[in-house]
Amino acid sequence: MRYAFFFLMLILFAAQPVLAADSSPQPPPPQLTIESASTILNGIQGEVVSVTPSEVPGLYRVGMKMQGKIYPLYLDASGRYLFSGNIIRIADRANLTEEEFRQLNPIDLSQIPLDDALLLGNPAAKHPILVFTDPHCPYCSQLHQVLLEAVKEHPELAFKLKLVPFKQSSKEITKTIICNKSIDQLEMAFAGKALPKPDCDTDAGDKNLALAQKLGIRGTPSLIMPNGLIFPGYHSLADLMTLIKENTPADK
Repeated sequence: MRYAFFFLMLILFAAQPVLAADSSPQPPPPQLTIESASTILNGIQGEVVSVTPSEVPGLYRVGMKMQGKIYPLYLDASGRYLFSGNIIRIADRANLTEEEFRQLNPIDLSQIPLDDALLLGNPAAKHPILVFTDPHCPYCSQLHQVLLEAVKEHPELAFKLKLVPFKQSSKEITKTIICNKSIDQLEMAFAGKALPKPDCDTDAGDKNLALAQKLGIRGTPSLIMPNGLIFPGYHSLADLMTLIKENTPADK
């Protein structure tokens, strides 16, 4: 995810001076609120819509609405320092800012056409999970095996697969699979087998590629959960089931 605002440099930690000679109790840091953050950022175009403690000690995540999107900025508790850019958790190299951007901007699932999607699992599932996949993507092939395990162990689940030809070599194959709406042909492609030429004229793959780029999806595989949150990359079965549980609305 690319953010076209403020600074491009990432700042991970802000060091605080320690006065060893002063053992007196220190007052607790002030609590940042939407009102106080709005006052601090008054000179910046945009609307403060949320303030929550960030994972980084001493920083608050501020959701700033600008041009129809909500961007995560970071303020220290005093409101004297503004941080804008990617914060990386070193332990697992996770980009916390990208994750927070996705959380602040869930996808409107009604805007995603599904007429070309391949169904894997229960056609009556109430909350299908969308999967953006590429027939020539090795990690997509690995995730597909996990999806097969998931629907076998949990027959109530369904995945709707959108073929996105990020790889140039996938364009013709994508047309063939979409023309036939064939899970079998997708699995043949994952196995490296040759497919026949497409027997219809479709631009669904190109449209899916444009849609993925519009949604900020830069690669495959990527999952879109029922609550609209995007989770890129491969996931083990255990991790996948956790994601589904945490990001699927409870049935009333």
